[in-house]
Amino acid sequence: MKACLAEIDVVVLAGGLGTRLAGVLDGTPKVLAPIDGRPFLSLLLSWLQGFGARRVIFGLGHLAGAVETYIREHAPKDVECISVVEPEPLGTAGAITHLASHIQNFPVMVLNGDTFVDADLCAFLDNHARSGAPGSVLCTRVSDAGRYGSIDIDGHGHIVGFFEKNAAGGVGGIINAGVYLFERELLNIVASADGPSLETNVFQKLTPGTLAAYAGEFPFLDIGTPDDLARASGILAPYFGTS
Repeated sequence: MKACLAEIDVVVLAGGLGTRLAGVLDGTPKVLAPIDGRPFLSLLLSWLQGFGARRVIFGLGHLAGAVETYIREHAPKDVECISVVEPEPLGTAGAITHLASHIQNFPVMVLNGDTFVDADLCAFLDNHARSGAPGSVLCTRVSDAGRYGSIDIDGHGHIVGFFEKNAAGGVGGIINAGVYLFERELLNIVASADGPSLETNVFQKLTPGTLAAYAGEFPFLDIGTPDDLARASGILAPYFGTS
């Protein structure tokens, strides 16, 4: 087991409504979606533990009570888990700002609670430290970048463009994998965002080259749709033995 996350805080954003999965999950929060009977959050925490995570801050909203109960009853005993419930849907930027007072160490790692990417988080941290950037984005190459929106990276490993989602399918590219590293400077910028979205209201308004990228061809999963949730077991099995 690695230990690179032992001295930093990890933020998991898990307050979304999960609208696209409402008919499938039937009142279960998206972050607790069952993968062969095991909640997705359990897999996520196991993954973070593998890199030594000891302090995790959860940004919760919709169905927060169920997530808090799960954390209280099932979270690893050697991981300090802090739940911060937003009073209303705040979006990704708003959720980070709402829980910012609980962040004790920088850089802070922030990740979406409905994605998994098989990347070395220690290498991500090292790349961020070398870059000197106020923030870094973990990126991966996928065969259908239009579904997610793609990222343009220059020859020095800095992000110089974000491109919106589009309907053109089957076009490969590099995407934001939903894992970030923020220095305090970037957290302050997030707090002054003029809208709720981290990607649209913060990242896309930064001067090109502000953010560093750590990119590769990493296995990636987004459980945001019924089809993706159905595929999750097969994708995650090599890592967690889910099938």
